[in-house]
Amino acid sequence: MSNRTGRRVVALGGGHGLAASLSALRRVTTDLTAVVTVADNGGSSGRLRDELGVLPPGDLRQALAALCGDDEWGRTWAAVLQHRFASQGALHDHALGNLLIVALWELLGDEVGGLDWVARLLGAQGNVLPMSSVPLHITAQVRGSDPDDPTAVRTVRGQVEAATTAGTVLQVALDPVDPPACPETLEAVRAADWVVLGPGSWFTSVIPHLLVPQLRTALQETSARRLLVLNLATQEGETHGFSPAHHLKVLARHAPGLRIDTVLVDESQHDRTGALEDAALALGARVVVEHVAAVDGGPRHDALRLAAAFDQIMSAAAMRFPRPDGRAPRRA
Repeated sequence: MSNRTGRRVVALGGGHGLAASLSALRRVTTDLTAVVTVADNGGSSGRLRDELGVLPPGDLRQALAALCGDDEWGRTWAAVLQHRFASQGALHDHALGNLLIVALWELLGDEVGGLDWVARLLGAQGNVLPMSSVPLHITAQVRGSDPDDPTAVRTVRGQVEAATTAGTVLQVALDPVDPPACPETLEAVRAADWVVLGPGSWFTSVIPHLLVPQLRTALQETSARRLLVLNLATQEGETHGFSPAHHLKVLARHAPGLRIDTVLVDESQHDRTGALEDAALALGARVVVEHVAAVDGGPRHDALRLAAAFDQIMSAAAMRFPRPDGRAPRRA
């Protein structure tokens, strides 16, 4: 890939969406940092969070696994990290990687240091940071979840509850509303050449980053170029019936003042009505349409196709505004 060593890239998100982005980005940069949501309250992560009071480790684990290389070492450790126990006892459905991460946190008393140790063990091609230094809850305003009163709006608490609601999510917030951002995360965002947001669950993995006040300010003030990756499909409850343009409008409503440089969309999601271009323009962005979906037609991003799109976008920016050190220019 072109100019691979000259890009400082920070990717924000959570879950499978962030993992897809990281699997592609590690092919186009040698300086990659993942910033991960810490609001998961379900499964193994939720149990460890409730029992031990720690950050939910699941999305952090997935990010670390996605940064593993394609050689035997990387594939093996990624599988070990993702391995879930099946039993009739307390270990059932716990992911080994979650237990490993929490063990290092307890031994070191340092979340960032613990994640660094896991990354070193895996030979991960990048760093992983939490977006906040405290565990968070997501609250969502939902319409239509009550079949007896389909127009009523009620508050749903919890990431799992918001993601699986039978209604339509209108808006989300964090509890606490003013959580501290991880200092290393703020430093990485401010030092980046590119910040990549998405793909992922829009209300529970993408937008939460914009609701941490210190992180939102860093994203607004960074001189990095900002790249937003749209999803390949809508999600029941969270974004059912949303057009690509509506995704952008929802994001803008949650983070007024945030500017985006580029919106990347798969050709299957581009409706050619101009609505997406108009919504992107309101954010200050141009739309890039590429074929980035999985080759089997499933609603998943293909790592190699997504990597090629990232490389093309970043290389084009560097060619339009060259710098002596070869990096894309920092924004004024």
